[in-house]
Amino acid sequence: MKYKETLIGSDIEYAKKLLINNELVAIPTETVYGLASNAFDAGAVSQIFIAKNRPKTNPLIIHLGTIDQLKEIVKEIPEAALVLLNKFTPGPLTLLLPKNHLVPEIVTAGLPDVAVRIPSHPLTLSLLQQISFPLAAPSANPFGYISPTKAIHVQRMLNGKIPYILDGGECKSGIESTIVGFKDNKVIIYRQGIITKEDIEDCVGTTYLNESKKTVAPGMMDSHYAPHTPLYLTDNIETMIKDLGVSDIGLITYNEYCNTLPETQQILLFKSDNYKMGAANLYAALHEMDSKSYKAIVVKKLPHHGIGAAINDRLWRASMK
Repeated sequence: MKYKETLIGSDIEYAKKLLINNELVAIPTETVYGLASNAFDAGAVSQIFIAKNRPKTNPLIIHLGTIDQLKEIVKEIPEAALVLLNKFTPGPLTLLLPKNHLVPEIVTAGLPDVAVRIPSHPLTLSLLQQISFPLAAPSANPFGYISPTKAIHVQRMLNGKIPYILDGGECKSGIESTIVGFKDNKVIIYRQGIITKEDIEDCVGTTYLNESKKTVAPGMMDSHYAPHTPLYLTDNIETMIKDLGVSDIGLITYNEYCNTLPETQQILLFKSDNYKMGAANLYAALHEMDSKSYKAIVVKKLPHHGIGAAINDRLWRASMK
């Protein structure tokens, strides 16, 4: 416990003061809450890895306030990247671009490219535009655990390890940003998100889903986003529940409840095929289920396209613990 208690508030001036003094602050974004430090200070960034118990082989995302700031930390911006920046930022899009000397090696895990984005949350965007440095910020949770979409999630997980959580309410998008890179004149998606492959192709033409297991961007490790309770992702709820052989199960499903379990043991992510709502509700549902001491959490797999594919990606990694 580095601090007696981690405070929650909306004081942007206090958050600025802490960050200028190389302290950590949890910040709200439209995706999830991030654990932020001065991206230009290697010592400040190292505190993120300590607080999260995050391996230093896993790179971080740098958050910026404007596109002009991006030009200060990367060597080049491909034409396709500019098209995507102008279309989707501020917003839940991260670009993987060649870094320059201002970005410490610890931020990129020694890799030549840096992940950068401009978040759309008004509180954090205002903060970024008022300070003289960008912020390195992975999700504000212990490494490998469920990402936080509310300030209280952060406090429960990191209480005493950081001084302050800037409370911006519940995150609207609810899952991490889409990560896009550019290699050999190809546009490659390294992590799927609310901005889908189809959305990107509408802007820049053919894109490719990354098939390499090599970690070149955040969120690529197999086991990630996982509750403490064993999680099972399935196409067939009834068969999975029968195979588990216990009744003490939490079920996360969508559109309609399952007759196999009481409704009190179920959470509907969304109704009427509202996949954006499903993404926004996903991590809060996992946090709630993980707090109930079930023997297992069963989750119904979504149709694997668009935002459904992005949600399935998080759930698959959560099941790999």
